[in-house]
Amino acid sequence: MTKLHELGVVEAAAAIRKGELTAEQLALTLLERAEAQKQLNAFVTLDVDTVLEAALAADARQKEGKPLGALHGVPISLKDNINTAAHPTTAGTPGLRGHRPKQNAPVAQALINAGAIVFGKVGMHELAFGITSNNAAFGAIHNPFNPGHVPGGSSGGSGAAVAARIVPASLGTDTGGSVRVPAAFCGVQGFRPTVRRWSQAGIVPISSTRDTAGPLARKAADLAAIDAVVTGEGGPPVAKPLKGMRIGVPRAYFWEDLEQETARICSAALDTLRHAGAVLVEADLCGLGPLNEAVSFTVALFECKRDLDRYLEGEELSQRFADIVAEVASPDVKPALASLLEPATAIPEPVFREAIQTHRPKLIELYRSYFAAHNVDAIVFPTTPLPAPRIGEDETVMLNGRAVPTFLTVIRNTDPGSNAGIPGLSVPVGLTSGGLPVGLEFDAAAGRDRDLLAVALSLEKVFPAP
Repeated sequence: MTKLHELGVVEAAAAIRKGELTAEQLALTLLERAEAQKQLNAFVTLDVDTVLEAALAADARQKEGKPLGALHGVPISLKDNINTAAHPTTAGTPGLRGHRPKQNAPVAQALINAGAIVFGKVGMHELAFGITSNNAAFGAIHNPFNPGHVPGGSSGGSGAAVAARIVPASLGTDTGGSVRVPAAFCGVQGFRPTVRRWSQAGIVPISSTRDTAGPLARKAADLAAIDAVVTGEGGPPVAKPLKGMRIGVPRAYFWEDLEQETARICSAALDTLRHAGAVLVEADLCGLGPLNEAVSFTVALFECKRDLDRYLEGEELSQRFADIVAEVASPDVKPALASLLEPATAIPEPVFREAIQTHRPKLIELYRSYFAAHNVDAIVFPTTPLPAPRIGEDETVMLNGRAVPTFLTVIRNTDPGSNAGIPGLSVPVGLTSGGLPVGLEFDAAAGRDRDLLAVALSLEKVFPAP
């Protein structure tokens, strides 16, 4: 059998079901792995006794002949902004250190109902407001490929834990790229569902218009299995052949100003797709940049205060947005959130309404018409314009000889699909000469999530994991 820490979700569940492996054996192996890799600082909460208790209960259930769920006995970690009754949910911020939710978020409960074992809570960028996971309150999370570099964010703990083979999969959240960016930086696969296809309840929010939870894993079948459990949509997808598949290549915006090795690796990936028989359709999303800019931060920053207050009230906590912001520790997060408390710098409601009622519908229509007019199954582009920055490069990073804003540069390509609410998938396609992973993203039309996951099954055959 494959080494236990290399098993994917589907493989591990099958081995446990067949009696080739017990949940306890797998849990013990991964707990040892977590201890050996603790310098990555991927976890905020990981209680050995809780994990083993769940594993023993899973084995007992199987011995008693009770029905087994699709994920029976498989450890999966959760980002620390997803509510769990058995663990604190801190969202990586001091003001929520003591927050112990009364019930699991629906996405977490779905995994538990399917037999998965919650393998701790993984770290994140504070309040999910960044892409480095250099968290001043809980410490920086390190990239398994090079610990001097970031794992991406805000689901950095998820990316690091999956890449380090501590868990076969993890749930993260994605507002502007926070599942896909750590997937790209850590050399794993990350899937952002169509917005609101997965429940948003019980998750510390940024923006109800843009937020969604999503899985990170090393294997496409695992993304699909988790998606099926959470949504109840269908069984295992059948791989969609690349031969004859039409894939849009929007060169303008997405393929501009790329770091040299990122450009080389992603261009080589396009050649691989051609050789596999895919039809690459060169066509741009005209006017995308300004339209996305009119939606992006206007929506997120306006909804952040409103939605976080609603979450806090729903959790029956006494704090409100201002109280949480007062305790924010990360220097790249606090000013952005504090500005929302000042009338002079907060987003005016008329500006927000224009973004939601005028600009966002135009952005959604731009994508809808692109897929229809060019008859493409997906569009393809580098997930990020550059590989993982070094830890500490929170404000600026060098790109092609220029100092550029880290956050805005890293999310440049992932942000538009987020604002349009469409599904996106990042897959690893190579390593730089320095050994850092590079990701390639495929976005599909809204609601075509299972089709995109079917494509993922074929993609991993031509793009082996690092």
